[in-house]
Amino acid sequence: MAQQENRRRGVLFDVDGTLVDSNYLHVLAWWQAFRRLGHDVPMAAIHRAVGMGGKRLIAHLLGQDRAAEQGQALDDTHAAVFSTYWPALRPLDGAADLLQHCAEAGLAAVLASSARQDELDVLRAVVGADNWITAATSSADAEQSKPAPDILAAALEAGGIQADGAVFVGDAVWDIFAAADLDIPVIGLTSGGTSEAELRAAGAAEIYTGPRDLLASFDTSLLGGLIRD
Repeated sequence: MAQQENRRRGVLFDVDGTLVDSNYLHVLAWWQAFRRLGHDVPMAAIHRAVGMGGKRLIAHLLGQDRAAEQGQALDDTHAAVFSTYWPALRPLDGAADLLQHCAEAGLAAVLASSARQDELDVLRAVVGADNWITAATSSADAEQSKPAPDILAAALEAGGIQADGAVFVGDAVWDIFAAADLDIPVIGLTSGGTSEAELRAAGAAEIYTGPRDLLASFDTSLLGGLIRD
């Protein structure tokens, strides 16, 4: 019975920048996509928008009108360029071990990703922890991308998790804003390039440098609290 109770609790994980060291490759891919379609967007501005879904990122950086005109072409170009970086993708230290520890502790571990399905398949292979993953979402599972909460709601349903028994682990302020709409506390990781100060200001409850750091503090973290409660 205790095990069944724990399985109604779980951890939602962002993937890019949280489990896989990919954020700066996304920046390069978006930068090239923008340039190919005639836009000179600074990399720093792109990095601050990474974590949003593609259409939202485009609208955020170029405006709604340009997003309506070129959004699909830009999104497709980004995906094509990013795919050329797939061989360079690496898991962040401790990513697979953290997922395994969550699962062995009786928590559902769900990937709350808004990546395309083919890209998500690659990211899962990079992490190398499918035996410990309860479920995963892709862009097809959400009508609106982060900072809207749709992908997190889909992840809760996919994992059979109640919102009041969940914690979200992410690396971007957009993760935190999305979780806030569902009253899900967030553990922020600085591994995606967003500073501790920015993550705290956005509302992160705890901050760690990456998966290994969070794993080392598992028992005293919000994740350990899910088991104790």
